Amino acid sequence: MGDGLKLLLRLYWEPGAAMSAILDRGSLLLASVSVAAVSLLLESGAGRWLHFGFYVPLLVLAAVYVPGVLLLANLLGRLGGLGMVFQRDYSPLLTSTAMAWAAANLPLVLAGWTAPPEVFAILAALAYLYFAVLMFFAVRTVFGVDNGAAAGVVCLSWIPLVAAAFLWGPLRFLMGWLASPFFLFYAFYFLRADFSGLGAGLRSRQNFRRTLDAAAVNPHDGEAQYQLGLVYQERRQYTEAIRRFQNAVRIDPGETDAHFQLGRIARQQGRLDDALVHFQTVLAQDPKHSSSEILRETAAAYLARGRYQEARRALAVYTERREYDPEGLYYYGQALEGLGDPSGAREMYRRAVEAARTAPPYRRRFTARWSRLAQKQERKLSVG
Repeated sequence: MGDGLKLLLRLYWEPGAAMSAILDRGSLLLASVSVAAVSLLLESGAGRWLHFGFYVPLLVLAAVYVPGVLLLANLLGRLGGLGMVFQRDYSPLLTSTAMAWAAANLPLVLAGWTAPPEVFAILAALAYLYFAVLMFFAVRTVFGVDNGAAAGVVCLSWIPLVAAAFLWGPLRFLMGWLASPFFLFYAFYFLRADFSGLGAGLRSRQNFRRTLDAAAVNPHDGEAQYQLGLVYQERRQYTEAIRRFQNAVRIDPGETDAHFQLGRIARQQGRLDDALVHFQTVLAQDPKHSSSEILRETAAAYLARGRYQEARRALAVYTERREYDPEGLYYYGQALEGLGDPSGAREMYRRAVEAARTAPPYRRRFTARWSRLAQKQERKLSVG
């Protein structure tokens, strides 16, 4: 209980780290109780102008908002089959969302007792704006999507709520019926296995994390440090990810994967010299690492440095090995363009577009970006 309260309060000053900790140590039961408790306090304080059952916010979150957010995240992030994503991510997302709702609305409890309706309305608007901010971190942490996709999901998350508002009459009747003790008893009795399955996603994540933490106690286990680094990297917690990858390299200098990820993070953060140091280490240890993607990543760092000749040499080898990778072909076009070869650059951009067009359906969410960029550059060169 105490740890759960600390996680709730931590959302006010470290929302990203708090969401990660909620996935690792949070409880769906505690999160649900937090929503119900805040709702009850809010209703008792602001009951002069707010009339809702204390259970309604939790039911709306569980039955409308979270499934809607999950569907939007799957559409924008193309995470995979909806059934698989629902089973894996519903309980982690509901836990994070419930904690976010409780944290955003907790300050309103006092306002409900003391503030006039006009002031309370302004504070409520600010609270739900803060809820949107917390949901940005929740979506990014649970699904591992980038900032743009997370922001898009949150900006569109009002859609399921508006749809529910149009059906509020029958939904309110249904929710009141669902919340009856008689129904809850029989639902739990006959469907407890299914309800237990809804929490499996959160339990599996937490069990995996506990296993990694236990393994990381061993000062000679670089693989455990590397796996923990991947967890933090997926959650966009790069400071902690870097620390874990560095630990892995310190334990085992031959941990090629850790060097590779350190180079990728450094390139994303604009630390190009550091990125090239790590990439050169990977090339020395395994020049075909990660299906030769080490060559593409090294070339991208060279391009950012304006070292087009070195980028061209790396990409010539890479595209010979992987001639249908749109990202590599786009980078090759960039290198040739930088070297003053517009016709060669146009050819590479055309090949990038064609490679993206013929990619398998499951790969198209990764290749679409490079197709758009290649088409834009090709049009620019044609006009020029």
